[in-house]
Amino acid sequence: MQKLKITEMQRISVEEFRSSHKLPLVVVLDHVRSLYNVGSVFRTADAFRLSGVCLCGITACPPHPEIHKTALGAEDSVQWKYYEKTEDALSELRNQGYTLLAVEQCKGSTMLQQFVPDADKKYAVIMGNEVKGVQQQVVNMCDGCLEIPQFGTKHSMNVSVTAGIVMWHFAQSFLLKE
Repeated sequence: MQKLKITEMQRISVEEFRSSHKLPLVVVLDHVRSLYNVGSVFRTADAFRLSGVCLCGITACPPHPEIHKTALGAEDSVQWKYYEKTEDALSELRNQGYTLLAVEQCKGSTMLQQFVPDADKKYAVIMGNEVKGVQQQVVNMCDGCLEIPQFGTKHSMNVSVTAGIVMWHFAQSFLLKE
């Protein structure tokens, strides 16, 4: 096997990305404090051609060197919007027809592997603060909760890792079946 060179990867331009068909998924970052996590979410959102990212509360916005360090320019391709209050982002997304799903450990949550996205729906997944998770008032606004099963001694994962797992789950359901 031979590794591909960058020139062999057939990458699209930022302009081509912006005009391309997108996965009907938006990631909402609810008070995410690490700029590296924000950048990583942008980079993964670019990889799976998400519809967008909502940055809420204390979540930092581009341009910022620490976001760029992990986003590697994805903050320029992925559509994003800042909201002072996460609840405002969710209200706007609901009005646009999105189904709202918190990614959180909740009573009655659906395990991610059991969740099958409906191809006729648009989804917004809410990722919470690295310490406190998704705010309860935000969970209360959601249509449901998704949970990633965990089998070790810890009961949490890094927010950018969690976001990547969830984005991949949606990509498998939508993009890979085209």
